Amino acid sequence: MSAQIPARDSKSRRATVKSWIQLSRLPFHLVGLFPFILGAVLAWRIHEIFNGPVFIWSIIAVVLIMLSTYYGGEYHDLKEDRLSSEMERNAFSGGSQAIVKNLLPHKQAMTASYIAIVLAGVIGLILQFWYKTGPWTIPLGAIGMIAGFFYSVPPLRWVKRGIGELLIGFCYGWLPVATAFYLQAGTIDTVVHWISIPIACTIFNVILINEFPDYPADLIEGKKNLVIRIGKNASAFLYIAMTAVAWIAFGLAVSRGLPAVTFLFYLPVFLIGLILVILMSQKNYFDRKRLELICGLTIVVNLGTSLAFILAVWLGNI
Repeated sequence: MSAQIPARDSKSRRATVKSWIQLSRLPFHLVGLFPFILGAVLAWRIHEIFNGPVFIWSIIAVVLIMLSTYYGGEYHDLKEDRLSSEMERNAFSGGSQAIVKNLLPHKQAMTASYIAIVLAGVIGLILQFWYKTGPWTIPLGAIGMIAGFFYSVPPLRWVKRGIGELLIGFCYGWLPVATAFYLQAGTIDTVVHWISIPIACTIFNVILINEFPDYPADLIEGKKNLVIRIGKNASAFLYIAMTAVAWIAFGLAVSRGLPAVTFLFYLPVFLIGLILVILMSQKNYFDRKRLELICGLTIVVNLGTSLAFILAVWLGNI
């Protein structure tokens, strides 16, 4: 009997760890990490500067801000996520479902969100005052912390005000590229702005399309995100328009000094984007299985855009 108790405890601990991993939505961290890595690689290639400890500390801070954002969302979106699980949710929407399925206590998610954001702030102070990364370190970090933490958390709760999608585009587009570049180089070169535009457009589309399967639940709960405000058909047109802007911005970014090989790395991403435009123009978002495919491929386009830049900057000549 006594031997069974430790075994039971060990199984319980493993289940708890697995639930926290599910709650943390680790695969979705890549959409923030790839642009940050791009900024650091770009600074290294242009200015021949790379500070390893600064990079490691700042990467940890980025992960903590994303964790705080995701945990806060799980806590405050519980009603919507529960409804979504009973309606049109797919693998890319409706949260992790860890709280909905009672795998973890509800309040622990918000407690973890507070802890994560405080730790991120501490790292910001370390970077600013110990590593002396420059006067814009704390302001840049604070923008990410405020935008991320209050994405789902009241009283700001950007996600229901129709600007959450724009903030995500900024915070997962320009902000990580510029911040990583600044922490390494102490300045932000013009090329950073151009490179960040297609990344911002594609992450905007990730958030936008993920609101489609949550539409019925969000409508019932009064969560007035962009898709609720303008409807699915207008949102589909916006998705296509943002894809076109991303294509144009990518070409302009390369024209600002990136190697021509960037187009080669980007070609598969462009083709997937073209398929998505066709699917959206044919209103395939009304089909649940095809919508799930669109959601998944939209993430691939975002990650592929960042990765194309990283590989081109790393391997090419700037």
